[in-house]
Amino acid sequence: QLVESGGGSVQVGGSLRLSCSITGYIGSGYCMAWFRQPPGKEREAVAFFDEDNIDNDAREIYEDSVKGRFTISRDSGKNILYLQMNSLKPEDTAMYYCAADKRPRGACVAPWVQYDYWGQGTQVTVSS
Repeated sequence: QLVESGGGSVQVGGSLRLSCSITGYIGSGYCMAWFRQPPGKEREAVAFFDEDNIDNDAREIYEDSVKGRFTISRDSGKNILYLQMNSLKPEDTAMYYCAADKRPRGACVAPWVQYDYWGQGTQVTVSS
């Protein structure tokens, strides 16, 4: 089970940290990801975390629109996935979802429809 928290309303340029609490056993071979769905739009990828990837540079994968502003990380001991969001923009306004899926190493980047496990979402609103 995945449970997100940390959403809220912030002004442009502000920061938020989303958390995804992972309950139950998550073994090896699982990709973790954050997706978002802006109002009236399709769900889209934000960032992927490929923990099992031996290439350190390939463990964190970001969509172009959030590169340099968002950071995905996982605290394995606490079984929590994070999304640190800095320099927020109005276009970041969306419902944010945590997702997990058992996928081959190096194949975490995938459309949302290919991810099997989802949280309920947490709303992020950025106002100018």
